[in-house]
Amino acid sequence: MRSANHGERLFGRFGAVSPIDKAEPNQEAQPRRAAVPRPLLARLVWPVAFGATTLLPSLPAAARALACPADALGVSRTLELDARGGFQVGLKSYPQTLALEDREVILTFDDGPAPPTAKILDALASECVKATFFLVGRNAAAMPALVRRAVAEGHTIGHHTFSHPGATLRRLSDQAARAEIEKGVAADEIAAYGAAGAVPRTPFFRFPGFADTPALIEWLSARNIAVFGADLWASDWTPMTPEAQLALVLDRLEKDGRGIVLFHDTKQQTALMMPAFLRELKRRGFKIVHVKPGAEPPALRAAPPGWTSETDKIITDVFAKETHAGRKGKAKASPPKVPAEPAN
Repeated sequence: MRSANHGERLFGRFGAVSPIDKAEPNQEAQPRRAAVPRPLLARLVWPVAFGATTLLPSLPAAARALACPADALGVSRTLELDARGGFQVGLKSYPQTLALEDREVILTFDDGPAPPTAKILDALASECVKATFFLVGRNAAAMPALVRRAVAEGHTIGHHTFSHPGATLRRLSDQAARAEIEKGVAADEIAAYGAAGAVPRTPFFRFPGFADTPALIEWLSARNIAVFGADLWASDWTPMTPEAQLALVLDRLEKDGRGIVLFHDTKQQTALMMPAFLRELKRRGFKIVHVKPGAEPPALRAAPPGWTSETDKIITDVFAKETHAGRKGKAKASPPKVPAEPAN
């Protein structure tokens, strides 16, 4: 289900959530019935939400691995992707994606780290699941301990610019957009590893709002950096209850059958939903695929016939509405022009 301001929420002027911002309340539920009964969700969510896994981060990584329950979701396989020459994946934006098998899922999180990131890491650890986090550099610089924890627990650290500019990179000059990307990569690497190298340790990037440009794609490819879009969205930029979000994501996964899923670890509703989501993936026979840098040429699956970029359409519509609104505002603000006097 898409709200009327879907495009504005996804590609709007809000930028990234600062890690010092308060988590948003979850008062606005979508008019959708949850696919998972509330008692089941409560049984799965609240033990984690209220600290049942708070001992996990203090344990060594090997001990946490041994502590994983026998019925944990886990990671089915790992793709160690060679990004040389660059590649772009994610059917929401590009005419190809990673060649996943039926009921295989790649979990990705954008815009963190933020306070809800810790609970999301708790949920992933409790199910022995690995994910990819596309970090906003200023947030990584503000909360490096969470970044280092994600690295220590085996997650992949990708990049998502330094400040998540509200204008999107598409509306910046090419030089300014490159600087925003490079500054973000450096901040992420310093937070994660203590220093930034000449090339990113993880050459994976995601455009804020998926608003790429041909010139930036070419530049990233020349730097051997892969671009990740998404195959399906959790739509967690829209406030809703954890139950509603769980139902929405599971419904989309059942319809698509596989794919790269986009969440935001800045969202409290996502953190509260995550334990139940992971258990439902296990119950329904989905499997987790983890991605990290390596030497494997990416196996790709082409888009179906008639494919078009959903993100490009949304971006174009949002920009057109903003331009129209700007013109109307300017017309209202400007005094009426006085006609020139006729010549004698």
